[in-house]
Amino acid sequence: MAETFLFGIAERVVEKIVALTVDEVFLAFTVQTDLKKLKDTMISIKAVLLDAERQQHQNEKLRLCMWKLRDIFYDAEDVIDDFKCETLRKQDSINHCNTNSSKVRFLASCCNCLPLSLSLKMAHKIKAINRRLGELATEWNSFDLRQCSDNRHVFRRETISFVDSSDVIGRDEDKENIINMLMKPSEQRSVPVIPIVGLGGLGKTTLAQLVYNDDRVTSLFPLKIWICVSEEFDLSRLLKLIIHSINKEEKCDDLTLEALQSCLRSHLNDKKFLLVLDDVWNENQAKWVELRNLLRSTDGFSPSKIIVTTRSLKVASLMSSIPSYILKGLPLEDCLILFTKWAFNDGDETYYPNLIRIGEEIVKKCKGVPLAVRTLGSLLFQKTDESDWIYIRESEIWRLEQHENDILPVLKLSYNHLPSHLQRCLAFLSLYKKDQIYYSDQVIRLWMANGFLEHPRQNQEWEDVGKRYLNELLSRCLIQKEEDFCLNFTFKMHDLVHDLALDVSQKECKTVNSETEMVDENVRHLLLCDEKLVEVPRVLEEMKSVRTVIIQDVSRRSKIVDKSLINLCVSNFKYLRALELRNSPLTALPNSICTLKHLRDLELVQCKGIQELPNSFDKLRSLQSLNLRGTRLKQLPESVQRLIELRHLEITIKAEHLKEIQAGCWTSLQYLKLHRCFELECLPEGMQYLKSLRTLVLKGCSRLVSLRRSLKFLTKLEHLEIVCCDKINLEMEPKEEEDRDLQLSLKTFELYELYALRDLPQLLLQGSSSTLQQLRISWCPELSVLPAWLLNLTSLHKLEIEYCFNLSAPVEGIDRLTNLRELAIHECPQLSKRYRQNGGEDCHKIAQIQNVVIKD
Repeated sequence: MAETFLFGIAERVVEKIVALTVDEVFLAFTVQTDLKKLKDTMISIKAVLLDAERQQHQNEKLRLCMWKLRDIFYDAEDVIDDFKCETLRKQDSINHCNTNSSKVRFLASCCNCLPLSLSLKMAHKIKAINRRLGELATEWNSFDLRQCSDNRHVFRRETISFVDSSDVIGRDEDKENIINMLMKPSEQRSVPVIPIVGLGGLGKTTLAQLVYNDDRVTSLFPLKIWICVSEEFDLSRLLKLIIHSINKEEKCDDLTLEALQSCLRSHLNDKKFLLVLDDVWNENQAKWVELRNLLRSTDGFSPSKIIVTTRSLKVASLMSSIPSYILKGLPLEDCLILFTKWAFNDGDETYYPNLIRIGEEIVKKCKGVPLAVRTLGSLLFQKTDESDWIYIRESEIWRLEQHENDILPVLKLSYNHLPSHLQRCLAFLSLYKKDQIYYSDQVIRLWMANGFLEHPRQNQEWEDVGKRYLNELLSRCLIQKEEDFCLNFTFKMHDLVHDLALDVSQKECKTVNSETEMVDENVRHLLLCDEKLVEVPRVLEEMKSVRTVIIQDVSRRSKIVDKSLINLCVSNFKYLRALELRNSPLTALPNSICTLKHLRDLELVQCKGIQELPNSFDKLRSLQSLNLRGTRLKQLPESVQRLIELRHLEITIKAEHLKEIQAGCWTSLQYLKLHRCFELECLPEGMQYLKSLRTLVLKGCSRLVSLRRSLKFLTKLEHLEIVCCDKINLEMEPKEEEDRDLQLSLKTFELYELYALRDLPQLLLQGSSSTLQQLRISWCPELSVLPAWLLNLTSLHKLEIEYCFNLSAPVEGIDRLTNLRELAIHECPQLSKRYRQNGGEDCHKIAQIQNVVIKD
């Protein structure tokens, strides 16, 4: 069922109003009064939203009212963001006015208040929103909603220990693996915990049941206890369940916690037991420790064991030091057997070979998840009409009718358990196609552009918040990491989780193709992807509220990626936050794009026809991310430097020099990438002004000969990557007086395919001696020796040296790098020979390093 995301939207709008009324002294009194009224109204609505979310599924009128509120809240956010745009306009005027100091003072004083016409316009918009909320107030108040605490995720599932093993397909190997883990002797007082982790519906509970009922386990553990924990990890409740499982005659409902723990310990009395804690969601370590301590052996090593099933790697890690058993999906053959068991009576499948062929295609949709196989098989039980089977095959799983214990309701538990901000972020991922590879940095930029991220904590940036969100989704098994690239990573989403995201985001996100006939006018995020799509679909012309437009897999001959799309965005999508046009045949950006004052993310990757940017590009003052990688820009205009909100910049230009960076420009820039700038001979002057820069990537700049010494002033720079810069020489020695107390912050430094490299940049690396954690040197054939000062990098955790064929001398004193935990040497014949474990003359010097990989 489509979600309103109302709580998260309300929370963000209230935060913005509070920030606006605190920071903006230029607001007229009437505007301040109306803003306060709006804030108070939204706070009172937000206070009862949790109750509304609970009741909406049983009250259609309430649900419709919440949809109306959502649209009003979105419109309110757009108006508040208009104030932000005006603030940026003022700041730009002050920053780039005439250097005459009296003129600067005059402009600053004039900019303390809004122009009268704009003030009246803003006041009118806010009054209109207050009026709409007032019109809805009577209906909203009639629902008699109550303020309540945020325990909306509490739910109770019941599972039992019994399972008919003949109904379970394909889990024999997993069962043996868990039983082998149970049989290993323990070497600790605490009861060892074996976590089984995986996506909802994979069969974690079933696997635990198989193990629990195995004869070997029964003989190994005289006492077996099965507890379905579910959401509520309450110590008193769990103790009562455990005691009742041990002795059903025990009356313990009215006992105090002290009496319960005493009763439990008397029952256990150092007996050897197996405890299964099924379906654990608790992330509060203190609660787990309370229970663990009561189960601990009082005499030596504990012979008992605990099995935990959970959907969360975070839960598993706080409950156990044993590596989690990650449950995988079933192979296709096993899924087919399981599907046949649920779709047919025994043996009947032999009469319907045509249905079995369709069934194979249906099973592939399930991607190895047994509960999904069972759900679809059950829908087809005793249905022998081929059209019924074709309907299931052609339908999205999320559109099919399902019952409480079917796959989507079970997966929805994981969604319900997410905090509201993560729910919106997960739903947004439905905007990508199934089986698509997601790029973490790109996803984070889109989340940022749409305001999905919480305000950063102290010493954090917005990008750090996005990474934290992705790590949360990873730990909950809702996404799976594919490849790690140090600075970012790629990930995938299981098709069934994608179905879940599609279900909850129906009125937020929409994929448009050549067959799309209708789109809800209030959809906010659009993906246009279809090679057959040759022009802008007419259904989009009625839409006004779109915030994201992504073009993907559209033919380069298609007119949809020409100016008609830009014109649609300019005329209709005035509050557009993100526009991504990859591989577009556009030959120029029209000047009209610069009227999109709310645009925060603009991606023009591989738009090879673009050679210049519009003259008024600096009017895109809200822009946070600009990706011009793979374009054919002749030069980056000075107007781009006026984008004071810009945090992420990737460029390809055909110039020998970039224009000098002026003081006060790009003060928010976090990430700068120069990509395939083949003519570029040097970095721009003024690099020292990029005070916020954390990542610098130079890739494919084949004529670049050196770095600027001014990089030493970038004290926030954490990641430096130099790739395929054939002529670059990195020799940078510190000057005794000037650079004596240099304190830099580099954490990772990567060099790849630098064919002229003979020296490492001592100035930058020694300046980061207490912070540098990873150093990678690859395909640098002229590098023959590693410098002795490398031993000053006392925080170095990981050192990789690859394809440096002339590197012969080892790092003298490498054993003094006490924090070095990983060493990889690939295709460095002379170096490998000295460090090889069997007979290498220097192998003893790396004996203390935990993980050493040497390959020739």
